[in-house]
Amino acid sequence: MPRFEYTEGTSSRFWEIERKGAVITTRWGRLGTEGQVKAQTLKTPYAAMTAYQKQVLEKTKKGYTRVKPKDTAPAPKTNPELEAAILQAPDADDGYLVYADWLQGQGDPRGELIALQHAQQQVQGAEATRLKRKAAALYKENQGTLLGAGLMSMLGEKSLTLAWHLGFIRGARVAASDFNADPDFDIVEVLTMLLRHPSGRFLQELTLGLPDRDDDPGYNEVVEVLTKWAPTTLKTLFIGDFVFPDEAELSWVPLGNLAPLLKALPQLTSLRLRGGDARLGTLDLPELRRFTLESAALPRTAVQAIASAKWPKLEHLEVWFGGDEHGGRGRASDVQPILDAAGLPRLKHLGLSNAAFSEDLAPLLTKSKALRQLESLDLSNGTLRDSDAAVLAASAAAFKHLKKLDVSRNLLTRKGVKLLANLCPVVATGSQRDEFDDEEGLRYAAVGE
Repeated sequence: MPRFEYTEGTSSRFWEIERKGAVITTRWGRLGTEGQVKAQTLKTPYAAMTAYQKQVLEKTKKGYTRVKPKDTAPAPKTNPELEAAILQAPDADDGYLVYADWLQGQGDPRGELIALQHAQQQVQGAEATRLKRKAAALYKENQGTLLGAGLMSMLGEKSLTLAWHLGFIRGARVAASDFNADPDFDIVEVLTMLLRHPSGRFLQELTLGLPDRDDDPGYNEVVEVLTKWAPTTLKTLFIGDFVFPDEAELSWVPLGNLAPLLKALPQLTSLRLRGGDARLGTLDLPELRRFTLESAALPRTAVQAIASAKWPKLEHLEVWFGGDEHGGRGRASDVQPILDAAGLPRLKHLGLSNAAFSEDLAPLLTKSKALRQLESLDLSNGTLRDSDAAVLAASAAAFKHLKKLDVSRNLLTRKGVKLLANLCPVVATGSQRDEFDDEEGLRYAAVGE
């Protein structure tokens, strides 16, 4: 609930306001008191937002100043030596349990939370439910210490969701607040607090939604913060968790220069990127198993970086290329190292999706060394025509070992679909698009912006 304070002479007052749907709740009084509370229900959420903005403006004109949440709870206890032991094996329980004993001796609630969550893992049924409820009550009672006032104020629908494991934040999603929200902090501030807080010390999974809903929604500042405070325990990273085109088009949200960040996170096992203007630099991710990049305008330098990447443990590779009209400059020849399985001994799934050059891929695929080791192949959202389907069908033996082939949302007619229908046990052919003929005879990928 946004808080405003006014101090002049002997007068010291506060005023708080919150809007949920069509309901506005205000609380006011003298500083140091609980004050009074009033809830008002308006006809529509829009009317409530208008009233909210009007009241805030009125208070500001009277001299009230907005103040951000301040920590009042005891600071969490930390032990660098015991944390270093956990960092050596962040997936093992033993280090957390030793830390729990020390924390309980210090009177820190995290110690009991670790113990309760560990005990919950050892049982099932009613006992597990009882321990889960007890841990939830302990967490709620001690949020001030376990999270701090700043992160607490952003929880839930505003900007921050968390997943806890043995007393620490295991996974988090951070995003810009919804339209018409009035948060105390922006996404950069929330991410900074999360990465610097003791509870985020062993973060393993991080998802970043839209960085801004009003101005330029680029990830530059967010990436800079993540690079500066990169957790050594982070295994799974998703940058670009937004719904397109409902929230934004892919090409409207630039990923920017990710090279320094990826150098700071060599331990990643899963990396998913969604957006435009991806600059990757030299990719050297020795532990990576899954890589996905969804774009409507993938620069040629990014395609080449992916094709020459060092990720010997990679099992899943999915790339959306886009077309020339928005800056997608990749060509079939650029992915030849991937088709040759260069440095990809474990690759089982290959997605060459949303490509405006699918027709050039078809003949290359039939001779591909990588195809022989794949279990699934995704050519969806591309520009395959019936003539390209005929090229693939002519080498049917090369595809029969696949478990699944996806050619949905291409430019196939019933004839082309029929040619591919029996190449392997599962062939996805749905939602074919009508071909758009322009004066130059160009083909367009399904996701073009």
